[in-house]
Amino acid sequence: MSRSMDMMEALQALAADKGISPETLMGALADALESAYKRMPGAKEYAWVTIDPDTFDIRVTAQDLDEDGEPYGPELDVTPDNFGRIAAQTARQVMMQRLREVDREMKYEEYAGREGDIVTGIIQQSDARYTLLDLGRVEALLPQAEQVPHERPAPNTRLKAYIVEVRKTAKGPQIVVSRTHPGLIKRLFELEVPEIADGIVEIRACAREPGHRTKIAVWSNDPNVDPVGACVGARGARVRMVVTELHGEKIDIVPFSEDAPDFVAKALSPARVKEVRIHEYDGRAEVIVPDFQLSLAIGKEGQNARLAARLTGWRVDIKSETQLAEEEAFQNQDWAEGEWVTDDATGEQRWVPADGGDALSAEEWEHAAEAPDETTQAGGPGSESSAAASGAEASEAAPAEPGATRGDAAPDDTVADAGGADDGARPVGAGEATAEADGAVPAESAAGEGQGS
Repeated sequence: MSRSMDMMEALQALAADKGISPETLMGALADALESAYKRMPGAKEYAWVTIDPDTFDIRVTAQDLDEDGEPYGPELDVTPDNFGRIAAQTARQVMMQRLREVDREMKYEEYAGREGDIVTGIIQQSDARYTLLDLGRVEALLPQAEQVPHERPAPNTRLKAYIVEVRKTAKGPQIVVSRTHPGLIKRLFELEVPEIADGIVEIRACAREPGHRTKIAVWSNDPNVDPVGACVGARGARVRMVVTELHGEKIDIVPFSEDAPDFVAKALSPARVKEVRIHEYDGRAEVIVPDFQLSLAIGKEGQNARLAARLTGWRVDIKSETQLAEEEAFQNQDWAEGEWVTDDATGEQRWVPADGGDALSAEEWEHAAEAPDETTQAGGPGSESSAAASGAEASEAAPAEPGATRGDAAPDDTVADAGGADDGARPVGAGEATAEADGAVPAESAAGEGQGS
């Protein structure tokens, strides 16, 4: 009895220390003792161990098996005389192994299903392949592919990361986190902006180029709450906290609009947009800007146009007023009269207008002969739209239904810029740029967009 009571007390102390219920450990011990019994000489093939929860008495019960391997006959007490000593010796190792398994399972259950949450860890180890974050009871893996370029926090510093996957392995849970996922932006804003946490303000779309710039489009479910102002905070305090956590990544916040031309115009800020024409048949937004705004609209290395495309879900085609005038003059020429001439060198047929204009290839002739597409327009001279450039991943905002022609998009005070415009940006191509809305991700999985310096 004394040995049994000592084992019971040790079991209870171990359960309390590991945070495991005594019943769970009791079952693990019974399995371990059964395994120990079956390794003894003369052990019955069909036997099981029971432990009295009150007295902790251990009993081995067995039955005989027939030719088919089915148990029959009375249950027999086959507990060996020296089983207490054997149990104490053999059960410890097996039970500790089971305890480790239970501990791993509990750690996995703690994080299972938490994909999309933010965790805070302390940087423990970093190399060319990954960085390890200490989360307390477990470690998180930050792969190189999920790290922001040039972001190298020092060891023993705290870092917030976004859980992208929780894997169950033989050594315990493996938690994979990211610093580049757009969902990180959304979660950071939820921590800093109570209106987002309460569902009053929503982050409808996000476009991000990690380490450089992020754009988010926000929407308010309460007409009395300004979504951009709520995200920026008093004197930019809220967005500044997010920017600090991202080590200076620029964040731009623009109001979301279900009117496609208006949304595209705002997404291209800080450039002033004169007109936006929506071509639904090919998912294209044709944007007309003053000549002096072309570089700003395109952004450095096309960043502003690229992020606007990802943020809105439209393929953004930016043209200056001069280029538009040249195209329209070209299309207004009379191409009806002329003749097809075969080039002796290439064998290509070209259309030579009767009025002596430049010869056209078959593709150019077909384009010139097309009637202007019906478009939805927005914009007007001298208006400003709010937005900024940044982002590699973005939430895909479904193209809004075409609306009536609108005046200049002039969303003054509708954008917050934490990082400033792309000064000195150069145009891409010959005065025109087209940005594809590739790599877009749903708003639910994207991060929000705010402005901060």
